[in-house]
Amino acid sequence: MAAQRKAAHRKPKQRLFTGPAARTAATLALAGAATATAFDGAAQAEPQLTPAQVKAEVDRLYHDAEVATEKYNGAKEEAAASEKSLDALRDEAARRTERLNTARNALGSFATAQYRTGGIDPAVRLALSSDPDQYLERAAFEDRAGDRQAGALNGVRRQVSEIAQLRARAENELEALTSRRAELRKQKDTVRTKLADAQRLLATLTAAQRADYEHAADDAHGGSARADRGVPRGATAAPNARAAQAVAFAYGALGKPYVWGATGPDSFDCSGLTQAAWRAAGVSLPRTTYSQINAGNRVSRSELAPGDLVFFYSGISHVGMYIGGGQMIHAPRPGAPVRVAPISEMPFAGATRVA
Repeated sequence: MAAQRKAAHRKPKQRLFTGPAARTAATLALAGAATATAFDGAAQAEPQLTPAQVKAEVDRLYHDAEVATEKYNGAKEEAAASEKSLDALRDEAARRTERLNTARNALGSFATAQYRTGGIDPAVRLALSSDPDQYLERAAFEDRAGDRQAGALNGVRRQVSEIAQLRARAENELEALTSRRAELRKQKDTVRTKLADAQRLLATLTAAQRADYEHAADDAHGGSARADRGVPRGATAAPNARAAQAVAFAYGALGKPYVWGATGPDSFDCSGLTQAAWRAAGVSLPRTTYSQINAGNRVSRSELAPGDLVFFYSGISHVGMYIGGGQMIHAPRPGAPVRVAPISEMPFAGATRVA
């Protein structure tokens, strides 16, 4: 009995898998280990980017922000035009409504007078008149007045129709303005997000690495905001007086900060600088890069002269002002002031001669 109880309490011996069963168990064990590793990895932070990767990503974010800035500038310009048009339509509708009310009041007075005298038959009025000749003259006058009243009535109807059309146009303009304001907010949010992401990435670099990035960006963008690091001022003659004035303005803006959406006088974005420079020369340019490229006559890269606008990237998202010697003055990006730079630093997309 003791032997039987001892045997009953003995743990059963585990049987090892062999053959296919062993291979299946090994596969399951490896899969479980891999799954556990994957969960562990998901809980960990993403691997940090290298300084070179951070710099490349920051450059990309700055470029994306500039693309969104130009879209913001375009939406802002269109919203301003829609608002001006809407105000004009509303003012015109108000003026016409005032004239309509005056015409209606005149009709009402005439109708009241008719009501007061209309109950007497014209033959009776003639018979009762002490002066038949005077009555006949008055009757002829009233006939003419009736004709005039019919014309006035038609005029009122026409005014009502025109006011309705004006109000319909105003409603359409209001819808367009609402849409453009929504696009404005969207692009503003995009710019801010891109710039915030760029600053967040730059904050992961050490002070020395950030300084190295800024130094490299300066080298890529011409090295300095000072004119003497580029083409000597006046070394290449502008083709006309207006172009010379625009170039002079651009030189005067050297060192001023880049601020997206700004058109001066204390800060600029890229198209804001070129617009302000040509405004100083008496020429009105549209607000955005993709509209400025069509604001003059296209010229080839080999034909460039001071004052020409030079554009970059396939989406025409950046512009500078050519000053000669393969150099331009432009507003590069946030943190980089207006400066002289070679036009070879970015993908060249085309050039326009404004005047």
